[in-house]
Amino acid sequence: MAEGYGFGKIILFGEHFVVYGLPAIASAIGDKTIATVETSKKFELVDKRPATDGYKVTKKDEMDRSMKLILDFMKINPVKTPVKITLSGNLFCTSGIGASAAMATSIARAFSEHFNLSLNDEQVNRISYEGEKGSAGTPSGIDNTCATFGGLLWFEKNLKGGENRMELIKAKKPIEIVLGNTGISQETKLVVEDVKKAREADPKRYERIFSDYMKLVKEARGVIERGDIKRLGALMDENHRLLKEMGLSCVQAEDIISVAKANGAAGAKITGTGRGGYVILLTPGKAVQDKVAKAIETKGYKTLKTEIGV
Repeated sequence: MAEGYGFGKIILFGEHFVVYGLPAIASAIGDKTIATVETSKKFELVDKRPATDGYKVTKKDEMDRSMKLILDFMKINPVKTPVKITLSGNLFCTSGIGASAAMATSIARAFSEHFNLSLNDEQVNRISYEGEKGSAGTPSGIDNTCATFGGLLWFEKNLKGGENRMELIKAKKPIEIVLGNTGISQETKLVVEDVKKAREADPKRYERIFSDYMKLVKEARGVIERGDIKRLGALMDENHRLLKEMGLSCVQAEDIISVAKANGAAGAKITGTGRGGYVILLTPGKAVQDKVAKAIETKGYKTLKTEIGV
């Protein structure tokens, strides 16, 4: 039986700013999807991944498209060489965690082993990118790159339509974090549109916000490479302040951050769309991570304990 894996991901710095061509830093997390492949009498995909209620039903068409794209790109005929693919792992599948890319990467790696293809990481990443087209249409490349290589990724969107800039960042060592779930989902498209309207209505204010963000994200790269946790936390706090000024936080996110800070979190910010979703809490060391997660759960929120820079 062949096996492959793919990491989940979060945005550490740059949500919304990246839309306007400013740099973002994304990170793989320690949780991953695992795919096993074995010879079978018919092609079969069995999904045993943990997931939010309704996630697998909602994403079924996307998964089917991704699977077809992967098979076509790898020139694997599921009729002539039928296999059974089983998905598992500890990556909890929900929006904003890179689950579709983790799935595609894990399957590509498992196929490589099963069919003796000896694919390197660059080739696996290319296959995963093709699979991502099933859910994202024209993917940025962030999710599949984090899913394949792990670690942290510097990303700049090319607003002129050319190739995006992506560079791997080396962290000194993995850093423990807690993801606090507000329990609120938002439609990304609508929130992005709100930010666009606000920027058009007050361009000078947003020019200042964007300038402040550029300074902090440039510093953040070096801070991560040096392993300066205290400064990293401060920069996360500053990034959150800017996002909050843009109207992207919510009562639940602020509640989670307040509780986390009171229990030793070194930094905190929303991640992804905002106005709900996940909050990243920087919790260096297992003891701090456990304490923060327990405190948030006591308040009724769900948490995920994991690592960045893996």
